[in-house]
Amino acid sequence: MIKLIASDLDGTLLHNGAQELTPYTIDVIRRITQKGIHFIAASGRQYDNERRLFAGMEDEISYIAENGSLCVHKGEVISRGIIPDDLAYRIMHEIKKEPGYEIVASREDTCLIEDNDPEFVNHIVNVMHNTTEIVDDITKVRGPFLKLAIANMHSHDLGPYLRHLQEMFSPAVKVVTSGNIWIDFIVPGYNKGTALQKMMDLFGVKPEECMAFGDQYNDVEMLELAGQGYAMSNAAPGIAGHARYVTDSVEEVLEDVLAGID
Repeated sequence: MIKLIASDLDGTLLHNGAQELTPYTIDVIRRITQKGIHFIAASGRQYDNERRLFAGMEDEISYIAENGSLCVHKGEVISRGIIPDDLAYRIMHEIKKEPGYEIVASREDTCLIEDNDPEFVNHIVNVMHNTTEIVDDITKVRGPFLKLAIANMHSHDLGPYLRHLQEMFSPAVKVVTSGNIWIDFIVPGYNKGTALQKMMDLFGVKPEECMAFGDQYNDVEMLELAGQGYAMSNAAPGIAGHARYVTDSVEEVLEDVLAGID
């Protein structure tokens, strides 16, 4: 029997750039929790942002935020990972050499950005509705940092620059895409899979009792850990190979879970 379900957000529960969950999605997740199944929102997004997405039932679920750097259950931090300051600043200085890329430095209380690109600032502040602080020079801000991310609002061809960053900073930090415009730098030893394991330990859940959904390379460890891992049918190339199943719709699979209980 499934006792825990973890799902990525962007590209998985949120489609085509959507920044709000549909009423139907909220309803089916609420029905899942009412059956005693733990539901975890597992995202590269900040914790505050995730809670806003689930407004109305935000205290009924648990959270994996910042790609696994922060795990929260009922307001209590279960685990927290930090990028070493010297590594964070080296990454930020390197990014500043490449035109077109904007940096998001995530702390537990806020995310920090510069006011360079109005489209990017609007996306973070008014589209994603992140808790945000705008600074003059991001390399001068203080940590600790849960995650670094970069975005290129004007190009989806991240491959060459991604490989450059991986060559420069691996294995000190994991560098992965987390969407069409995003590259994330994930705390060493932390990812959605390690975070999911923390939650499974907290709830006493075995892998075969766990279901997970994802669509990007930052979901790989989570999909591999769950006994029933589902890659989205439009997932990034190769992601389906890390999952047991492929689906077009998280909600349809959740309905099947509910039907099996009823």
